[in-house]
Order: sequence, then C-alpha cells, then structure tokens
Amino acid sequence: MKASQAAVSRTYAMPERSDRLDFYIRDQASRPAIEEPHKHEYFQIQINLGGDTEQHIGGVRRPFPAGAVAFILPHRLHLIPHPARSRFIVINFTQAFLRANTSGIVDPLDLEDVAITQAPELAPFRLQEYIDFILEDADLAEIEPVLARMLEVNETRRFGATALLRGYLLQLIGIVCQRYADQLLRLSSRNVQRLGRQDALVRVDRHVNAHLASDALSLTSAAAAAFLSPNYLAHLIKKETGRTFVEWVTERRIARAQDLLANDTRRIKDIAFLVGYRDEAYFSRRFRRSVGQSPSEFRDMHRSAGQRNGGATARKGAP
Repeated sequence: MKASQAAVSRTYAMPERSDRLDFYIRDQASRPAIEEPHKHEYFQIQINLGGDTEQHIGGVRRPFPAGAVAFILPHRLHLIPHPARSRFIVINFTQAFLRANTSGIVDPLDLEDVAITQAPELAPFRLQEYIDFILEDADLAEIEPVLARMLEVNETRRFGATALLRGYLLQLIGIVCQRYADQLLRLSSRNVQRLGRQDALVRVDRHVNAHLASDALSLTSAAAAAFLSPNYLAHLIKKETGRTFVEWVTERRIARAQDLLANDTRRIKDIAFLVGYRDEAYFSRRFRRSVGQSPSEFRDMHRSAGQRNGGATARKGAP
C-alpha cells in the first residue's frame, strides 16, 4: 500500500458501515466491500472462509488465504480485497462492546499500552502486523458454528442478545489467542508494539525532513507516510514528544534555518522559502520566538564567531 493512497484514505464511523452502533456482523453478500485503503473508528475482525486474497494492514502486505483472520485496530490503514465468489465474515464493534470496563478509562488511542495480561482479548489486534493468523481445519470447524449463531442473534437482537454476542465474540478471539499463544506472549515480551510506534515516528520524521519546503506538508500527509490516521498520529506525537505536530514541524524548520543561516550565503528570504515559509516577516517572527534572535542577528553572530575562530587558527599556525 502506497503512502499516496493513504493520503486520501477515509476514516469511517460506526454508523456508516454498520446497521447498529455497538456491534455488527455480516457476510460478503450483505454490503459492498470498500475497495480503497481506509480506516475506521471501531474495531474490526475479518474471517476468510473461502477465496485467497491479500491483506494490507498498516505498512504490511501479506497473503490472506482461506482460514485467515485479520484483527484491525481503530485508526489503522488497511485494505483486504474480497475476490469474486469468496466467502467472508466481517465483524465491527466498539471498544465499549468488547471491554465495557475500559470504556471511558482507557483512551481508544492508548489501547496498545494496556498490558497483554490485563486485556488478552486485545493481543491479536495489537500484534496483527507481526503474525499471520491462519486457522487449521479443526479451529474453523469450531468457529463457523459460532459465526452462524452470531449472525442469527444479531438479526433479531432480542433481550439478552448483547450478552450472547459479546460471549461469542470473546470465544472467537479466545480460540485464536490459544492457537497463537506462544507467539503472542513472545512478541509482547519484546514490546514490539513500542518498536512499531517508534518505526512510525521515524517514517514521519523522514517525511517531514524531506518536505520542509513544501506547502503540501501537513498532518494528513505525514499520517499517510506512517500508514496511520491523522487523529492517531497527532495523539502519538503528543504522547511521545510532548509536542503538537505543528510544534514538531516548526522545530525542524527552525533547526534547518539555523544551519542554513550559519553556513549558507543565500538571502534570508530565500532561506525562509527553503524551510517552508513564504512570508519573510512571519518567518522572522517565528525564528525570534524560537531562538531569541532575528535571522539576521543569528547570522551576524555566527559570522563573527567564524571570523574570530579563523583568526585564532591563523595566529596559532603562524611562525
């Protein structure tokens, strides 16, 4: 999946893709599949019951054969094409439906920080990009009746249906967790989720540094480079750096400007343009606010320091 596709990807809310606001299950015939990379605000599970295809989740692209299960966190860019004559089950649900005791306590954007022992049902979602969840025939034989029962109960939603559906959902997740317990626990002990967030920030940092001069640099374009939603990326940057995205970009731009002012002879107006500022006066205000000097004062100070250092070097080398 290319970052350019992520730049225009849409984030769907639960009412846009579900008949109910807490939990919804459908097969491949109930609703047309989304054919472009996208994100959504809710959790999703996709189960492939027949028809090989591919999964694109985050920056990872891998085969998605029959028997595969995908666990998709909110705000994660993804696409799983549904080939003709394939059989799929798609389950959408909110955090409150899955874990009523965390809603309002754990921010949905911070679910990756919850200990795996505290919320084992979140483990497949958090580690989806590191494991191919492909079930054996015995597992599928156990899961398919559960899925059929979920479809039936969700259709009528009689009294007690919510409890039943939550139980079936946890049963489905539990079967996968048991099947992949060793890998889930091993990856969790290595804290790969933290490494994944760091990798995302590295991609964003590279994107920002490469596009400092561009008017197109934005939270949306940076999120596309990291295969995340803008909302999640803004939260991640604030959490990891203590800065907003704008503050982070401004810091990079001023740092680049300082280097150019100290080592480049171009006009201040041209340097402002090279670091993304089209208005020299605005650039000068931002620079003074960050550095405590105007761009010309900063340049003069460094030139004077360079001349002094050069003179001292010449005297030291004189016979």
